[in-house]
Amino acid sequence: MIRTLIGGLVGGIIIFIMGFIFWASPLGAIPFSTSSDPQAAAVQTSLAQNLAPHGAGTYLIPDPRTREGANLYTRGPVAQVSFNTAGYSPDDMSSLLPGFILAVVAGLLIAFGLAAVGGGRSFGDIARLVVLFTLGYAVWTCLTNPIFMHADWRYWIYSFFAESVSFILAGLVIARWFMPHYRTAAAEAPPATEA
Repeated sequence: MIRTLIGGLVGGIIIFIMGFIFWASPLGAIPFSTSSDPQAAAVQTSLAQNLAPHGAGTYLIPDPRTREGANLYTRGPVAQVSFNTAGYSPDDMSSLLPGFILAVVAGLLIAFGLAAVGGGRSFGDIARLVVLFTLGYAVWTCLTNPIFMHADWRYWIYSFFAESVSFILAGLVIARWFMPHYRTAAAEAPPATEA
């Protein structure tokens, strides 16, 4: 139990560090498209004028559930906007502690999940479990967006890669150093004696 808790904490630290590398370092600019400052200012003004009265939220623009919205949606352009009425500094550090706590919770879930299904198995078996479950989850949560929402592939492929690498690395470290493993049959066999 203590070993699993420590493994979960280490896994969470790995997820947090990898999140920093992929999203807060210069690599984090890779998945985003950019516009000029005047274009960004015009869009920001339009957002403030049209979405601020409704408050923060994730908006599908235009809303295809109305007749007019469906017509506009068909013509395009369309957008899915994560809208925050209040800005914040690009260097804001207030999310670090909640983000770290969330990463540790994720690490603990990985550790307890692996302990529940993988205890005593070989490292190779657990490693395959980690890789396949991570890829299965990341394929569905990341790559469905460009398919069903017609979103751009660049952002979601990057997200898929970043999340997969982070969780696979955390899972493999937990599996290798914080879980018991059966030895292989060859390692357990007594040494052969000469006749």
